[in-house]
Amino acid sequence: MVAVIAAVLFALALLIDLSGISLGSVLTPTNLLTAGLLCVALHLAGIGTNRPAFRRPAWRGRRR
Repeated sequence: MVAVIAAVLFALALLIDLSGISLGSVLTPTNLLTAGLLCVALHLAGIGTNRPAFRRPAWRGRRR
């Protein structure tokens, strides 16, 4: 999910940069790129995924 947000931020940054639109000092392409890179880093760290950070191996904890 965080990777999708990063892709949207990158697309917005590209559109703003190519069109030359001025949206003030807050929404600049550089700020959007930085936010997109932050989302990619969070995605690579495992934040925002459905998997838990720690999984027990399947063979442990099973009763026979």
